[in-house]
Amino acid sequence: MVKNKAPFDSTDVLFQEIDDELKQEKMMNFGKKYGLYAMLVVVVALTLAVSYESIIAWKNKKAQTWSEAYAYAFNLQVQGDFDKSIAVFEDIADKNNGIFKDLARIQIANAYLEQDNISEGVKALQDFVNDDDADQSLRDAARVKLASYLLESAPADQINALVEPLLIEKGPWFNIAKELKAMLAIRENDFQSAKQLYLEILNNPDNLQEGMKTRAQDMIAVLNEQTAQ
Repeated sequence: MVKNKAPFDSTDVLFQEIDDELKQEKMMNFGKKYGLYAMLVVVVALTLAVSYESIIAWKNKKAQTWSEAYAYAFNLQVQGDFDKSIAVFEDIADKNNGIFKDLARIQIANAYLEQDNISEGVKALQDFVNDDDADQSLRDAARVKLASYLLESAPADQINALVEPLLIEKGPWFNIAKELKAMLAIRENDFQSAKQLYLEILNNPDNLQEGMKTRAQDMIAVLNEQTAQ
């Protein structure tokens, strides 16, 4: 899990900081503190929702043993016993060919990332994203998470390759994918493109949560000031 700082407490504090210096670094810090933080909260929530529904469906097929093993490993991870947690998840991934294999692989990546072992976590996510046999909904969630971790430093082509498959009109990840592309544009100093992407988010009400709507409006205001200079 990414350990970002909490979002700003108020719009006044937010814009007071932004007004100090509208440069690329300031824009990226704004995105990481505000946009990306909230985005990853959404990703985690959606991943957990998908995981929960998948587990319920699998349990209905009498896979009680695997659900209990998964719950045990997840509890170890929550308690911070990452080595044991990873070992159990790896055992599940090796021996199960159903949804629990995919969920275990996602949690292995999460366990590495929670320990700030970014290279191993990113590798685990990349391997999962590239696995055509993995559950598609979980692969899409992994794409978003992987793109979020690579956003600051990876080549633009690599980020776009991750995000493009999610740009399905009315799809569940459409607006988040647009936001990732907007933040990439900011990183590249392409503020006009970033502004256009945020406008497209506002013009696409499907799956547009209130938090993302507010975020897009705030970013457009900031980008208007930036491009006016």
